[in-house]
Amino acid sequence: MKVFCQLLVALLTPGLTLWAQIPPALPAVAPGPVTDVPAHDPVMIREGGTYYLFHTGLGIAVWSSPDRVHWTREKPVFAAPPAWAVAAVPTFKGHVWAPDISYHAGQYYLYYSVSAFGKNTSCIGVATNVTLDSRDPRFHWEDHGKVIQSVPGVTNWNAIDPNLIAADDGTPWLVFGSFWEGLKLVKLTPDRLALAEPIDHLPTLASRQTDPTAPNPPATTGNPVDAGGNAIEAPFIFKHGEQYYLFASIDYCCRGAQSTYKMIVGRAKALAGPYTDRAGVPLARGGGTILLAGDAKWYGVGHCAVCTFDGVDYLVFHGYDASDEKARSKLRIAPLTWDAEGWPVVGGP
Repeated sequence: MKVFCQLLVALLTPGLTLWAQIPPALPAVAPGPVTDVPAHDPVMIREGGTYYLFHTGLGIAVWSSPDRVHWTREKPVFAAPPAWAVAAVPTFKGHVWAPDISYHAGQYYLYYSVSAFGKNTSCIGVATNVTLDSRDPRFHWEDHGKVIQSVPGVTNWNAIDPNLIAADDGTPWLVFGSFWEGLKLVKLTPDRLALAEPIDHLPTLASRQTDPTAPNPPATTGNPVDAGGNAIEAPFIFKHGEQYYLFASIDYCCRGAQSTYKMIVGRAKALAGPYTDRAGVPLARGGGTILLAGDAKWYGVGHCAVCTFDGVDYLVFHGYDASDEKARSKLRIAPLTWDAEGWPVVGGP
């Protein structure tokens, strides 16, 4: 969110906000291409001449486009909730959060989140496919099940909002997290389908707590105490030049016109950090340079991914549209440039 943009599911009922930032069900869209895509926690990739968008939704929502402007709804990844996910999270009904898409060694890897509202009863799963073109006879999503799980009272982190990043030596890592102790990093096996290390002492890459040894900050008004007030989630790591950049979302999504979502960034010379902001403050101790915040046109913005197409970097994210009577979240894509000191700058739409 990927608040966990990790997703504070927020119901728009006044005074009631359930943690697990996740939006209400998206409105139906007319058949045929649209230019105004209702999306939450989007990620994007290109295969051949077609762009594919994945985002939070029943079975994982999928769209395709020839130009990143006109989008056609595709069938969801899952026609029914995966049995393993229902067993792990009994309240899970098929609304999958915050997918992450990547390509490696002839396969697409789609990581995704399943969770219980207001709890870190959560899992990250992964599915693979050799193509994203549903017309291709080879098209088939193979679900490999659970990669990592968080358990209330056992893990002080939340297993949602995954993002896959490979080190220069090819080692795959998964960055994830939302609220609780903050954003975490774990090494994966070479096939990218399982953990390659124990989860007892996973490092915290980013948090809003200035003292990492302190207890969870108290929840803000209207949020259950389980999540606490450490409102950070939706990590995404992108390498530019010789530095790794950690993008994340802070504050609260999913509240329509009351959304306060915004994006921060820090950087490090090593994938595992430590990440610091422009002022040199560690992200693990409350740092983070604001990359983009809401304005009069977009109440809140966040849960971003960074993509490169034809040598140009793009920031892909969602924003709560002030021109929409219900302030629903919409897909946004903006060029991402880099200033003289190597920090990202968001361009126009």
